[in-house]
Amino acid sequence: MWEHLPRPTPCKGVQVGVADDVRGRVVFFGAVHEAIAALDALLESPADVVGIVTYDVQFASRTAGSVDLGRIAREHGIPSFATGDSNSQELVSWVRDLAPDLIVCVGWTRLLKDELLAVPRHGTIGFHASMLPHNRGRAPVNWAIIRGDQRAGNTMMMLNPGVDTGDIVDQRPVPIGPDDTCATVYAKVAEVGAQMLRDHLPALLTGTAPRRPQPRDHDEPLLPKRTAAMGITSFDRSPREVHDWIRALTRPYPGAFAFLNDELVRLWRARPAADTPTGLWPGTLLGIDGAGVLVATKAGSVRLVEVQEDGQPAEPACAWFRRKGLRAGMRFTPVDRATLEWALGRGPAPAADSAPSGSAAAKPPLEGTQPPLEGARP
Repeated sequence: MWEHLPRPTPCKGVQVGVADDVRGRVVFFGAVHEAIAALDALLESPADVVGIVTYDVQFASRTAGSVDLGRIAREHGIPSFATGDSNSQELVSWVRDLAPDLIVCVGWTRLLKDELLAVPRHGTIGFHASMLPHNRGRAPVNWAIIRGDQRAGNTMMMLNPGVDTGDIVDQRPVPIGPDDTCATVYAKVAEVGAQMLRDHLPALLTGTAPRRPQPRDHDEPLLPKRTAAMGITSFDRSPREVHDWIRALTRPYPGAFAFLNDELVRLWRARPAADTPTGLWPGTLLGIDGAGVLVATKAGSVRLVEVQEDGQPAEPACAWFRRKGLRAGMRFTPVDRATLEWALGRGPAPAADSAPSGSAAAKPPLEGTQPPLEGARP
C-alpha cells in the first residue's frame, strides 16, 4: 500500500556537516522506534526525503516496538509505502521510480536483497546496535544486557545482502548502566545513530563516505532470534543475572515471565536485593518489603517491583502479592536445564509435548505478547 502526496520544500534545521548545502534524494526505510531519531535528522537536513517505506499494519502488529512512520510521512507530505515484504517487485519498482541517491535503513528487521540494494546511486546505509563485527545477528542490545555486558554500540555500515557484514562507515560505543533497560539502551543507540547520520550525510550523498571492510576471519556465531516464549525466567541464577534478564526483556518487548501456582506472571521490573544465600530453593517467595516482593535466587535474592498476570493490568508487585493472598514459602515453577539453555540461546527449543506443566513450552505467554523481538535490531 502506498501513497503519493505533494512534496513540500524540505526543512532546513540543524547543520549536518561542513558541506551543509549538499542535497540529494533519500528514501528512508524504518519500522521500529530506533527509526524516529534518524528520520528526524534527515527531515532537519538539506536532503530531500522523497519516500518513506515502513511496515504494513499486519506486519507491524507482529513486530515488537513498531512505530507508525506513515503518519510522519503524511505530516510532511512525503510519499510512503507500507509493506510486509521487504523485497517485493512492487516495492523495488516504487523505490526505483523515486531515483534515490541514497537509501537510509534504520530500525528495519528484514534483510534487503541485491536488486533493491542496487537501486540507489550511492548505496544503502544501515545501522546495527553493536560494535561490529561483535554481536552480529538478532536482538543485540537484549543479548548484551542478558550477558551482563557493560557496553553496546552502534555501527553505521553500507548494507550488503549478508547479515551485518557491510563495510563500516563509523561506529561508536554506547554504555550500558547497571539499571538500564532494553528501552533506555536502544534510545541511546538511536541518538548515537542519528548523530552519525548527521555527521556523514554530506559524504554519503556524494558517495565519498569513508568505509572499511569488516574482518573476514571473525568467527563469532550470529546472535539467535529471540521469541516471546524465550522469556521464561529461572531464579536459579545470581540476583544480578535475574535482574539483567528482566531488564533486557521488558517493555517494549514481550517481557520476562514465570509461573506461580500454574499461572503465568509477567515480570516487568526487578532489582537485586541481596547476595546472601537464603538457604531456600530458588524461586521461593520470601515475603514483601516496602519496595517489592522478595524472591530467593541462587546465592541471594531479587526484589520484584512490577508484575502482570494474564488478563490483568500491570501492577506493583506488593499489590499483586496482597491481592492474590500469597505467602512466604510459595515457589515459582523451576525451569529445567534444557529450557534454560534454549532461552539463553545455547540449545534447541524443548519439545512442547515433553514440557512440564507450567513451563514456557507448555503454556504460551500473555495474550497479545506473542511477536518475536523483531524490533530489536536497528
